[in-house]
Amino acid sequence: MRKYAVLLYPDFSLQEITCLTSALTIWFGEKIDYIASGNKEYQSEEGLRVMPSKTTADAKITDYDCVILPGTIHPLPALFDDKLIEFIKSGKDSDVVFAAISSSPILLSRAGILTGRKFTSGYFMQMADTFDFVEKDNFLHKGIVEDGNVITGIGMFFREFAEAVLRRFGYDFGSSFLRDTPDDFTEEELTFYWSDDEYREFLEELKEYTT
Repeated sequence: MRKYAVLLYPDFSLQEITCLTSALTIWFGEKIDYIASGNKEYQSEEGLRVMPSKTTADAKITDYDCVILPGTIHPLPALFDDKLIEFIKSGKDSDVVFAAISSSPILLSRAGILTGRKFTSGYFMQMADTFDFVEKDNFLHKGIVEDGNVITGIGMFFREFAEAVLRRFGYDFGSSFLRDTPDDFTEEELTFYWSDDEYREFLEELKEYTT
């Protein structure tokens, strides 16, 4: 199994990465570590409160095959979180795949990961004008950009972002990833059954609540 991590910071966006994280965990059985600079609660932009499973102090970025960076509507707290930036920077010369969506490529820029690489982002362009560590000449106005071990995307293309990451690691996710509509299915196809073994497992679990 491969190793994946999601970085957490204030006002991170769940919506932009859950197509990817759900596919990795539910479809393909992968485990994801959720890493932050502090061992404290972080609130997503949707209002969900999350505790990290590891901190940057007790994790090593090069232990991961892929590090996923969600966007954030307030990027400055993460951008000026030196512990977080140093953690990202420690993977600069490694084979770690960095997958950053929406505003989060600005974090990769500050950490030097995007030096000499083409990228895209969903942040407002005044951000690129404000910080001299952003290589504006390498900014491509495209939905998804892949350059070496870096995958970047604009938030509205969260599905395509997920596809790019899954494709990079060779997962078979079909030809219509999360694009089916209810009318595409028959009644039989929309009727679900456990296998006999799965049903027995459910009945065993049910005993814990009924006995």
